[in-house]
Amino acid sequence: MTGTTTRESLHIGLSLAPTWLNGAAWRREDSNVEALFDPAFAIDVAQRAEAAKLDFVFRPDALFVNTAALPSGPAFASLDPTLLMAAVAGATRAIGLLTTLSTTFWPPYVAARQLMSLDWISGGRAGWNIVTALDGNANFGLDAMPAAEERYARAAEFTDVVRRLWASFPGDAVLADRETGRFADAARVTPIDHAGAHYRVAGPLNVPRFGAGRIPLVQAGASQAGRDFAAGVADAVFASSPDIAAAAELRTDLRRRAEAQGRRPDDVRVMPGLSLTLAATRAEARDLFAETQRGADTRRAIDAIKAMVGLDVTDWPAGRAVRSADLPDAPATVRSRTHADLLRRLIERDAPTVAELLVRPEVVGSAHWRIVGTPQDAAAEIAQWAEAGAIDGFVALPGGSTGSMHMVLEEMVPCLADRGLFRTAYGGTTFADHLLG
Repeated sequence: MTGTTTRESLHIGLSLAPTWLNGAAWRREDSNVEALFDPAFAIDVAQRAEAAKLDFVFRPDALFVNTAALPSGPAFASLDPTLLMAAVAGATRAIGLLTTLSTTFWPPYVAARQLMSLDWISGGRAGWNIVTALDGNANFGLDAMPAAEERYARAAEFTDVVRRLWASFPGDAVLADRETGRFADAARVTPIDHAGAHYRVAGPLNVPRFGAGRIPLVQAGASQAGRDFAAGVADAVFASSPDIAAAAELRTDLRRRAEAQGRRPDDVRVMPGLSLTLAATRAEARDLFAETQRGADTRRAIDAIKAMVGLDVTDWPAGRAVRSADLPDAPATVRSRTHADLLRRLIERDAPTVAELLVRPEVVGSAHWRIVGTPQDAAAEIAQWAEAGAIDGFVALPGGSTGSMHMVLEEMVPCLADRGLFRTAYGGTTFADHLLG
């Protein structure tokens, strides 16, 4: 049996992508948006997250810039996440550093070397967010993105190669014996001689393994191919789960799939993205959320609905519900099958109006769980999801303002600790200690 209960203590990560500056929020006086591409911006947030004893900070990545959206926001413009995490490493001591590397665009040897280098630089705090990417193909000589099945087949082989490269140069093979003049036991540093469907890699890696632990693996896809891949390799899944039922279904399914692949159900931790707009009162939080949404691009939201489910709601009558019978056949190709399925599910279940659709997370929030309220409200809802066995933790995506982000770390997380749902001190100094211990 896979079981349905969650762990006693939740795992919590924080996105370093400045979600609290989305919409019009970057225009606020306290946004510090001028420093967005200065490492000090991320270092400040990471230090605050470490003070709250979070498992990790996380930097998602996109290997392109959305120039159409650039006039009103960052539009995926960002520093390289692994280089940024190396800078954060020097200013922190215990918090995990989860970087993002694509298996569609990167060579596995380069990925293995960068990640192991980050593990050395941070003293064992590196983590790998494994993505197959949804865009960026034109920057890497591809006319179109490969189909999901092909991307995940490459990802599986890529991940296997990276793990074998990490094992190819054991850390204790380095002897540094001054008396004998023997630097390393070369016999223990062995090629992997990989020749697969997608990659040929000789090895060994030219960076020894750090310490006795391992680099945690996190995965973000929730398609059928993505779930199978995650169940086989991931320590945690960064999920799009807009409601408790979606989260519970995903967690139950991943635990079942993990067991079918010879792993323990508890080996895979489900951590939905959680959009949090917090304020001292519920009314203030609602006003903050409304202010953030006021500059939203309605045309982009309408285009997103059409791209995901094939329905054009441009001239939809005000007040008329969108029902399952209104949905045409699903488009043959979509940017994200997971998001398209969640939007279709919402329409079939709730029959929303277009006005309701345009502010739903399935359309404008990457289908992430959303809480708008006080820190106490957020802690209570998180506790409800945990007690229902729907989550093992979450990745916080603060919204609305810099103050809202601070409130997540300085008020909401302590509320969870008071409920016995989160740690008050680190039990170790590596990412694996926090997530896997």
